[in-house]
Amino acid sequence: MITISLCMIVKNEADVLRRCLVSIADLMDEIIIVDTGSTDHTKEIAAEFTDKIYDFKWQDDFAAARNFAFSKAEMEYIYSADADEVVDYFNHKRLAELKEALLPEIEIVQMHYLTPPAFNTTANFQKEYRPKLYKRLREFVWVDAVHETVRLEPVVYDSDIEIKHLPKNLHSGRDFQLFRRVFEREGKLSAKLHSMLVKELFVSGTTEDFLAAADIFESVLKQEDASVDMKKEAVCSLCHIYHKSGDIARFFALAFKLMPDAVCGELCYEIGSYFMEIADYEEAMQWFHTAVHGTETVIDVRRGGKLSLEALSRCCREIAGQIQENETWEEEQVSFYLEQAEVYEREALAWELP
Repeated sequence: MITISLCMIVKNEADVLRRCLVSIADLMDEIIIVDTGSTDHTKEIAAEFTDKIYDFKWQDDFAAARNFAFSKAEMEYIYSADADEVVDYFNHKRLAELKEALLPEIEIVQMHYLTPPAFNTTANFQKEYRPKLYKRLREFVWVDAVHETVRLEPVVYDSDIEIKHLPKNLHSGRDFQLFRRVFEREGKLSAKLHSMLVKELFVSGTTEDFLAAADIFESVLKQEDASVDMKKEAVCSLCHIYHKSGDIARFFALAFKLMPDAVCGELCYEIGSYFMEIADYEEAMQWFHTAVHGTETVIDVRRGGKLSLEALSRCCREIAGQIQENETWEEEQVSFYLEQAEVYEREALAWELP
């Protein structure tokens, strides 16, 4: 059986910390809680489960805080958890079985991460694999019988364990501030952070949040080493900003300047939304249809699925209404669009995150 150190960083988590610890504490051989400045009863609740509670001055850097927590661990493996996570009865049993049987060569264990739609700030998956259990000390070994080399890639095991992420509120506002501070400090965002920023903006950001990040996206288009995906993300974000701020000339100039290289579901959805707003429903349908059937998404899968399908249904109903306003309208035409609207509605209702 392996031994496990639970490492957590917390701040003002009194509402959820006990729930988390009750669900996993008995499986842990050591519990390490690093507090980054709580003003509620977080540390008192943590003390019910462990005496290894440390203060860490917040540096606008989650990695620094997690590294400090990991540095305090002494067991064979480290389990990293957030206070708003819960392991239910069935997955507690799976984790207990894993602890009994984990092979020593496994260095990382991934687990399914589940977030309810209402709290999913990057809503592209119902659940996704995330690394949760790490071997504390890595053993480097030689591989290959000839031209031997040290194995650099970790040995990863994808488990069937599911972790429920049940936050008490969205963290987007906090995250947007941290993205801004990283950009101001380093002059750019990494590909990973840029992707996370645009995903959070498209799912839970306001128009003001988009506007505040405009300079970040403009800098990406000037960045020589930016990947194609980063530039697509920046184009989609800037097009959304220009659209919502009423700068339609810049919106279309950028949208079409980089086509076809930057065409994606999000951009098609944005263009379709503009045409729907000006009541050009036939044109809007072409773009929404392309978003669903003719492109891939790079930021928000809903724009290439549920949201575009809902928009197609609305367009069909609006066109049916326009036909009925014509004195020479025919029942067959109206029926066709109303039937199509129902088809799109059913598809939207049946659509699920992958």
